[in-house]
Amino acid sequence: MEPVKIAVLTSGGDAQGMNAIVRSVVRTALHEGARPFAVREGWKGAVEGGDLIQEMSWSDVSDILHRGGTIIGTARSDRFRERDGMRDAVKNFITRGIDRLISIGGDGTLTGTNELATEWPSLVEELVASGEITRDVADAHPRLYIAGVVGSIDNDLVGSDMTVGADSALHRIIDAIDAISSTAESHRRSFVIEVMGRHCGYLALMSAIAGGCDYVFVPEQPPADGWEEDMCRALKQGREAGRRDSIIILAEGATDRQGEPITADRVKTVLEEGLGESARVTLLGHVQRGGAPSAYDRWMPTLLGYTAAVELLKSDSEPFIVGTSRNRIKKLPLMKAVEDTRAVKKYTATGDYESAVASRGSSYGEMLQVFDTMASAVPTSTVTKPKGKIALMHVGGLAPGMNSTVRAAVRLGIDRGYEMVGIKGGLPGLVEGDVVPLSWSDVDSWSGLGGAQLGTRRRIPEIDEFYAMGRTIEDEGINAIMIIGGLNGYEAAIKMKEERERFAAFRIPIIAVPASLDNNLPANELSIGADTALNTNVIALNQIKQSASASRRCFVTETMGRNSGYLALMSAIASGAEQVYLAETGITLAQLSADTDKMIGAFERGRSLYLVVRNEYASEHYTTDFLARIFEEEGAGLFDVRQSVIGHMQQGGNPTPFDRLLAVRLVNVGIAALDEYLSQGKDKCAFVGMKEGEISVRPLSHMEEYWDPETRLPTDQWWLGLKDVTYMVSDPEFKGKAESLPILID
Repeated sequence: MEPVKIAVLTSGGDAQGMNAIVRSVVRTALHEGARPFAVREGWKGAVEGGDLIQEMSWSDVSDILHRGGTIIGTARSDRFRERDGMRDAVKNFITRGIDRLISIGGDGTLTGTNELATEWPSLVEELVASGEITRDVADAHPRLYIAGVVGSIDNDLVGSDMTVGADSALHRIIDAIDAISSTAESHRRSFVIEVMGRHCGYLALMSAIAGGCDYVFVPEQPPADGWEEDMCRALKQGREAGRRDSIIILAEGATDRQGEPITADRVKTVLEEGLGESARVTLLGHVQRGGAPSAYDRWMPTLLGYTAAVELLKSDSEPFIVGTSRNRIKKLPLMKAVEDTRAVKKYTATGDYESAVASRGSSYGEMLQVFDTMASAVPTSTVTKPKGKIALMHVGGLAPGMNSTVRAAVRLGIDRGYEMVGIKGGLPGLVEGDVVPLSWSDVDSWSGLGGAQLGTRRRIPEIDEFYAMGRTIEDEGINAIMIIGGLNGYEAAIKMKEERERFAAFRIPIIAVPASLDNNLPANELSIGADTALNTNVIALNQIKQSASASRRCFVTETMGRNSGYLALMSAIASGAEQVYLAETGITLAQLSADTDKMIGAFERGRSLYLVVRNEYASEHYTTDFLARIFEEEGAGLFDVRQSVIGHMQQGGNPTPFDRLLAVRLVNVGIAALDEYLSQGKDKCAFVGMKEGEISVRPLSHMEEYWDPETRLPTDQWWLGLKDVTYMVSDPEFKGKAESLPILID
């Protein structure tokens, strides 16, 4: 039987991560025995045909995972909008035997793809009638099967949580905000930063929260009349409170209530007239589209491309889009998703802002409210006497994003009427009574700050030290505690609860918030710090691969994670590693022998680089050094072997936008829970977690329902089922079968 032929094209605006999709589609198709084709230059290539429709080999998509843009090109085509041009596209596909197509782009690209599929039968008949194809060819390809993957930095697809490229664009914006903030502070100056987003304010809103900005304009919720005075008043309050800089984020599609565009120059003029000081404008423009993709825009597009190929090859389903929903991959009806996306523009045009915001999902509306609270220069609470005192502390290893978490907790806590204090140096600080007040302005600059200003320790005090801890709680008048950290923090909270019979001071609400780059906490799929560590790893692995480009070399790299292989596996997928070893699956001698033979075979066939990623606890005896020595010995001079332990770099650096935003969302729920417990006089001991996109609070007494004390791992590790994808897209000799991903929602 003739192999199935499947094409992939990118059209419209480019987005970081498109290459990861192309790579994944091509290699998954090859693995499944199909013949993949790339349509170069988007719809232009489909219409013109010739060399612009090229059959792809495994090596054609090598070394592209880290590259921005799209290697197969993108272009809009006026001819494709006409029936004659669309008929040419059908002819170019059908004469090559192609009747399956994966389109990567925005709603315009996907609409064009759907129209092509709809018109395919009638266009085929026209080609038969004109004698350009035979009846046999037409009958062999009666319809076009299509799938879409949205590549759009605007993150504007309704029904999907994240589109390909949005996370990378957010990285670019946050880098710019962090850089501009320092010069703005030096000159005591206001900056207006315009970001992309014609009809979607995701980039504007999320960068404003993650960047600790002062004011934001989004298309879905135009500011009320009189916004000019409101903005100037807010910025004046900031100056009076001691802020030296002001940052305003503006989505390019922002308008006022009359539908008039709010441009950067318009905002600049308002600031200069209202504040009596000069303002500066920065239009980030296409910088947001360019550059290397973030870690997320490497591993998630890899999964999306894999899913699109597998699902399209195995079924004759109706047109669908592969998107993300609640940390899962989801198939969406193609045209319904496009129509729902276009409806947002209609909502804003008719003044139905509530529906426009609701279309973006519940978290979008939640973050709009959170921004209003956190961006204020002074506390928004009207409470004259504090309702109580909440203490914040870190317990466990350092996780990037801890400062972002404290900043959010302080401001959200004060907004609810509480006095906020910090315990320095973790639990030993509570023993020693090292408690400091935390005001609204104290944490103003902590949003993007790496490290942990309060300090953190892993040590849990001995039993005889709990008396001193209790005394500190009583002496300081602490009414509730929020512990931000890893497993040690959860266990410390449980011990405090157990000590309530001896010490009444512990009969207060205690809540744990997950911050651990190990990503191994109960009923929580993503911990604060893990995304930053993953991005650090991907950057390091890229540099390692570059260093080996001039030689034939195997690199064995070690990541953190303790007994959780999350960082190792996701680093392997995002960097295109050929082999990964996890603590959960271990290493056996037979496996090591087979892997060594596979590696030698790859180098004998011309491979110049082989990347192995090892989780630090993958094996007690088969260490990183041991693996390197084995590979070098068995390679017998065919290739060099080097090893690299990434180490504590993974704990350093400023937190990524994702970790900053995750911190805000988790803490928002945590502070609300403490407020409820204190208002009701309850002394609950609980933890916050995000599972399938939903953030909830659970009793710590139920922790073992979601966590195995023997392995010290969550009972449900959602990411573990992705391991085969690593090999599917990196090893042409992999013998596994391509199955629907366990995280796919159909």
